[in-house]
Amino acid sequence: MSRFRFLIIKIIVLVMMILIIARLYNMQIINGEGYKNLSDQRISANITKKAPRGEITDRNGVALVTNRKGYTLKIRKVKQSDKDINNLLISISKVLEKEEKFLPDSLPISKEKPYKFTFENEKEKNDWFLENKALDNKMSAKDVVDYYKEKFETDGLSETAARNVIGARYDMRKMGFSINNAYTVASDVSVATITKIKECSDEFENVEVSEDYFREYTNVANAAHILGRVGKIYKEEYDELKNSGYGMNDLVGKEGIEKICEKELRGTDGTESAYYGKDKELLGDNTEISAIPGNSVALTIDANLQKVAEESLERNIKEIASRGSGTIKGGGDANAGAAIVIDVNTGEILAMASYPTFNLDTFSQNYEVLSNDKAKPLWNRVISGTYTPGSTFKPLTAIAALSTGSISENEQITCEGVYKFYKDYQPKCWIWSEQHMTHGSINVSRAIVDSCNYFFYEVGRRTGIDAIDEYAKKFGLGEKTGIELSGEVAGNVASPQYKKTLYKDDDDKKWVAGDTIQTAIGQSYSNFTPIGIVNYVATIANGGKRYKPHLIKSIRSTTDGTMISENKPELLKEVRVEKNIFDAVKNGMKGVTDEGSAKKIFEGYPIEVGGKTGTAQISKNSSNNALFVSFAPFDKPEIAVCVVIEHGFRGANAAYVARDIYDQYFGLNKIQEETPQIKTTNDIFGALLP
Repeated sequence: MSRFRFLIIKIIVLVMMILIIARLYNMQIINGEGYKNLSDQRISANITKKAPRGEITDRNGVALVTNRKGYTLKIRKVKQSDKDINNLLISISKVLEKEEKFLPDSLPISKEKPYKFTFENEKEKNDWFLENKALDNKMSAKDVVDYYKEKFETDGLSETAARNVIGARYDMRKMGFSINNAYTVASDVSVATITKIKECSDEFENVEVSEDYFREYTNVANAAHILGRVGKIYKEEYDELKNSGYGMNDLVGKEGIEKICEKELRGTDGTESAYYGKDKELLGDNTEISAIPGNSVALTIDANLQKVAEESLERNIKEIASRGSGTIKGGGDANAGAAIVIDVNTGEILAMASYPTFNLDTFSQNYEVLSNDKAKPLWNRVISGTYTPGSTFKPLTAIAALSTGSISENEQITCEGVYKFYKDYQPKCWIWSEQHMTHGSINVSRAIVDSCNYFFYEVGRRTGIDAIDEYAKKFGLGEKTGIELSGEVAGNVASPQYKKTLYKDDDDKKWVAGDTIQTAIGQSYSNFTPIGIVNYVATIANGGKRYKPHLIKSIRSTTDGTMISENKPELLKEVRVEKNIFDAVKNGMKGVTDEGSAKKIFEGYPIEVGGKTGTAQISKNSSNNALFVSFAPFDKPEIAVCVVIEHGFRGANAAYVARDIYDQYFGLNKIQEETPQIKTTNDIFGALLP
């Protein structure tokens, strides 16, 4: 019985196998072509629907960065040969050149002969060779180009065409070009280019056109260093972000707020899935998941104030250079600068200007020129530039001296022109050097007005470097402020310890008494950022509260407008200084604008301003740097301003930028337009005080 049952099972299995083989034969041999045609006619498509990035606005809701729709070209990988891809790239490049766009190229080698590596340093070069293991780090730039010419089969192409092709091919490989990962060959292309691509579809087979969102800047010259930009994701960025939903062709924030707020500004991409026929007719219902726009970021800056700060900074730098062109070290070399405005009661940055600047719309095309420009337009001088403070440091020295009892508010010190306390080092007051005069007997407030070096030599000697350093640190000088932008540097306060780090064990470079008295007048080894200087002045203006400077005011949902986060003032430190000490210093600063070195700029000004000019010697072969710090209104301060002009000759020259800023902030522009002030050479260079 068991044998019979076993036989039955074998027969059933045999029959099933015959049926399966017959079915496969029918599908693959008899009707194979028909099934293939049906398969070809049904294409499953999963299309990513890009989410627009959130907008960036100023404090009043004025749009600074928005989005607009544009077109992107992508190459889809099928069964092309290397030569097919090369020819396709050449065809695309010819179309792109008409709108001054070029093929992507991340190969770190110059575009033209003689070929050279474009690494910034040897470490960067070594790291690149480690990543590209097929190459030998002893290869020259030409060797690498020749290697890729052979690898990508560029024989038959001209030298220029071959270099363009291997640059793009290298980039394609780096970006993971594959059947599942189309390669973005051009972004934000014109309608004319799209029309040409579609008209010549046979020539541009496997080139896809998609609609994307692109960043639009309401004024490309404004706030470039603050806003930053977006760019194609790098491999290192992709490796870090791929688990957060980023693709290899995505755009990410590269600098500024675009980078700092990447997580908030980036939306959530949607998808669309559907079956399409060979002629792209819809064969079945599509499934769509809508994209969610990124959140909106509101900054603390005022767009109009930012515009005025940038325009005034550029205009005055050019004017100083023009008027000083015929003088020896008289400002003819003025070429750069920075200006920053802060709310003294909150730490909010209302404007931040760095000159020279750059155009966000053309950044990619001009990157090589910008990065090689000796004036460093990509450098945010407000947070990354460090400057000798000059006489703008004297209010700090005064606070340290008064707080430690080294002097009293009403004590008179007689300026004798030449400071002779030390036998081997006898520096002169500026007024003695320029006019062979002295300031006579003056107290601390008057010393700030007159910017008397002699007075502060004596005060610095009495106070000592340790106390000066202690108070400098209390006001945040020589340390980072914590602003949201990347690239901030700390600067440094002159001290025996700092000098030792510069000169190691050189006994001839040990700290000496002369270093202390030079520190007291803002020279020596002190170097501060404009943002650090303005926050120190803001702390004086508000009576001792040092707030954390910040640029981000709030973040809101784009979909329903709900508040996601809002920055509140953050008090970093309350500097314990007696009110009468602050008053003595502030009264001296008011005297600077009433009767001192900034008198010509603020004479008859309807708002009372407290300020201090600074003239810092840089070298014997260049004009001095010009600095001006200030706050207003004097009785109830709202904002503080710091302006630095590199090689601006005299501190008073920087005060013109500050006045333009105050005009805008206090709504005085129309008044000034009705009664314009004519600037003469004497106005620019006439102020003798530092």
